[in-house]
Amino acid sequence: MNNSKLETLAQKERERQAGFEKRIFCCQSTACLSAGADLLQMTLEQGVSKQNGAGETAEIVRTGCMGLCSRGPLVRVEAKDEPPILYEEVTADLAKQIASHHLATDKKGAPDDEIRPTDFPHLRSRKQQAATPERLARHVLPLDSPFFTKQVRVVLSETGLIDPESLDDYLAHGGYQALAQILSKMSPEDVCNEIVQSGLRGRGGAGFPTGVKWNLTRETESEEKYVIINGDEGDPGAYMDRTIMEADPHRVLEGMIICAYAVGANKGYLYIRGEYPVAIQRINKAIRSARRRKIVGRGILGTDFDFFPEVRIGAGAFVCGEETALIHSIEGQRGIPRIRPPYPSQSGLWNVPTVINNVETAANIPSIIKKGADWYAAIGTEKSKGTKVFALTGQLRNTGLIEVPMGITLREIVYEMGDGVPNGRSFKAAQTGGPSGGCIPAEHLDSPVDYENLTKLGSIMGSGGLVIIDDSTQMPDFARFFIDFCVDESCGKCLPCRVGTVQIRNKLDKMIAGKGSVEDLESLERLCRTVQTTSLCGLGKSAPNPVLSTMTFFRDEYESLLSGDS
Repeated sequence: MNNSKLETLAQKERERQAGFEKRIFCCQSTACLSAGADLLQMTLEQGVSKQNGAGETAEIVRTGCMGLCSRGPLVRVEAKDEPPILYEEVTADLAKQIASHHLATDKKGAPDDEIRPTDFPHLRSRKQQAATPERLARHVLPLDSPFFTKQVRVVLSETGLIDPESLDDYLAHGGYQALAQILSKMSPEDVCNEIVQSGLRGRGGAGFPTGVKWNLTRETESEEKYVIINGDEGDPGAYMDRTIMEADPHRVLEGMIICAYAVGANKGYLYIRGEYPVAIQRINKAIRSARRRKIVGRGILGTDFDFFPEVRIGAGAFVCGEETALIHSIEGQRGIPRIRPPYPSQSGLWNVPTVINNVETAANIPSIIKKGADWYAAIGTEKSKGTKVFALTGQLRNTGLIEVPMGITLREIVYEMGDGVPNGRSFKAAQTGGPSGGCIPAEHLDSPVDYENLTKLGSIMGSGGLVIIDDSTQMPDFARFFIDFCVDESCGKCLPCRVGTVQIRNKLDKMIAGKGSVEDLESLERLCRTVQTTSLCGLGKSAPNPVLSTMTFFRDEYESLLSGDS
């Protein structure tokens, strides 16, 4: 298989898809599957088979996440010469109506329950408005709402638009063109420098420059090197990496192969937590189909470059998100961190140079190679380039997966994309970075969301969890929830984390019970600083963040809990 054959396959698939008058996309992400989307897929497919001749003019396509998870299951209808229609909260009965309405080949005029064009402006053409039954029209989501229009989709550019289990569909949307480009036109050094110039930083939380990490590994002398893609996403409420792997597994795989070529690795592992069965299944299928087409394995695309990826399943330990603990887990050891240096780029998996990238980081790579470093660097801010995928959760009207340019404000995310706080409550804080992050109060709603500003506010970017909190939440209780999580997930190797997090929780419990004193509040802050500065790995160093940030911005809530006894 070479580049010309890939393009032939891509063109053949594009022509096949163009032969359908209508294509109906059914979300098959974990969120929609949990709401019955697998039944909807079957219902739509049965609808095609029942309509005489519909199978020749229409196709039902499984996809990954379409973004607005709180409104799922979602179904998208695309017809030639018409704007797409996105249906929300689709039931099996509604799916039958969608199939009947959109796939019928013998309809004469508009349905009996025709509506006036002004009733449902979400239907963007008068033809759609005049012909759509009222019950269906009430389930149409406006694609021109800020939730969709304010996104800049790089990583998620094909998410929800392609079949994640079809290599040909990925090829038809430009897949593996970046890989073919680097193998035919770029040296490993060229690739590394392109990523350096793009300004891409690791999306796993630390924000280390990706190209610099690649160059460190590339320049380290070794007969053997490895690439690891970290899909061990453990933050409560975060599901960015899971969704990317479910929706566009070949994009992740392509980014991984490009990284391997750039650093001189011939072997790699995708480390995915066992709680992600759909992602594991789709990544494995992507590897198998890529192997059959000579996209992985020996002699990739007719060159002398070999690369062999495989999946390793994690047991769900939060600490294995830390790269040295993850390495120990792949080696078959207990997942606990080690002291650095040496760093994995010099001595990683089985003591050889290893690059470890987050799933989202890898998924950025194909677009950077195809469109150029300058294109990517033009998105975002001066020091935080590109986009960031967030799992927008919590007390909002719209929750789901979004991809936004670095530097967007919290206000835009909360009040425009999220459509504000429901039930007459008001916005209180936004937590970024999961258990390792901090809470940002309402007075900082206009702060840009990027690495530097979040750090100044006592929080972190993290992997991309973004939890919105309304005024019904008491912040000491909120902080206690996350410190309890860190107590459970501590590996126990170092004393500050093993013992210190328990003591933080105990002091919080004492204050929440109304038995704390001013001295307890002061000692709580000192204890948090000690754990933060003396723990071995990132879990312990960041575990006190939710407590410290809430004490900074909501200290009055802590003081109100004190008994007054000294």
